[in-house]
Amino acid sequence: MNQGIRYIFGVLSIFLALFFVQCKSTADTTQAVLSNDQKATIENEALVNALLWKIEGNGIEKPSFLYGTIHIIDKDDFFYPENTLESVNQSEQMAFEIDMDDMNNIGKQMGMLTKAIMKDGQTLSDLLSEEDYKIVKDHFDGMGLPMLFVEKIKPMFLTVFASDDIDPMAMQSGEMLSYEMQLYEKAQERDLKSHGLETIEYQIGLFDSIPYADQAQMLVETIKGSGEEGEEDMFKMMVDMYKNQDINGMYEMMLEEEEGTAEFEDILVTQRNRNWIPIMAEMMNKKATFFAVGAGHLGGPNGVIKLLQKEGYSLTPLSHISKI
Repeated sequence: MNQGIRYIFGVLSIFLALFFVQCKSTADTTQAVLSNDQKATIENEALVNALLWKIEGNGIEKPSFLYGTIHIIDKDDFFYPENTLESVNQSEQMAFEIDMDDMNNIGKQMGMLTKAIMKDGQTLSDLLSEEDYKIVKDHFDGMGLPMLFVEKIKPMFLTVFASDDIDPMAMQSGEMLSYEMQLYEKAQERDLKSHGLETIEYQIGLFDSIPYADQAQMLVETIKGSGEEGEEDMFKMMVDMYKNQDINGMYEMMLEEEEGTAEFEDILVTQRNRNWIPIMAEMMNKKATFFAVGAGHLGGPNGVIKLLQKEGYSLTPLSHISKI
């Protein structure tokens, strides 16, 4: 059972970096005022292929940096785009979607697991038909995770275990890497304080915004699709986009992957991006900050880049490559 707990924690610490938002205080800084025409121009401008962007202007004294991560990648595909490490060295603090210090705190992990349990004593067997329940049970039995252990966990937590692309043991062995973990190590080497744009507690609470029955169906559909022809191609396509720094393509792919939760898109994606902006502004107003968030959140009309530009910040690509 201890091995099962370590297995859960290893993946949930990465999975939690993928979802949700916390509403926080606004920054006390001078803000540029843009006209509606200027904002419309920003929204329609195409973004270049770049994972790393320098943030300047709008009253901040030192430039900060925005970097798009892919949460899990094969070690052979791992790379740092041009100027990434130099930008880390110029920064005074680092911020992730979730404070990575919390991901290494046993107390936080235990609290996370407790909050991952469905309310009112509900279980997967209450939410699924007998046929679908068997599909889920067979999947987790095959992974060596007994249903007794996962029966009461919120289904959206379990979806991370439903794909063949993510193997926690491969992460432990070093065959797959997490950009968040790698950058966190760089921050520790330089004694940079780690921050989060969102908290574990608030994120887990937002799982309750999606009915458990809907979450359970998403879990079943993900398991059914796991291993099918095309799933591996989709994962490879995402990695190829990442290596080409195609943030527009990754944004569009993220939207396609969210089709099963389209009615919750504002909670899962759009509002999350918007709520990051004042938090980022507050951090940048105090210290030069290196922000590392999922690359799928950079592109699009409501992506972090466009939202920062609409607030009056100037963003310059530092790792621009030609479109391939």
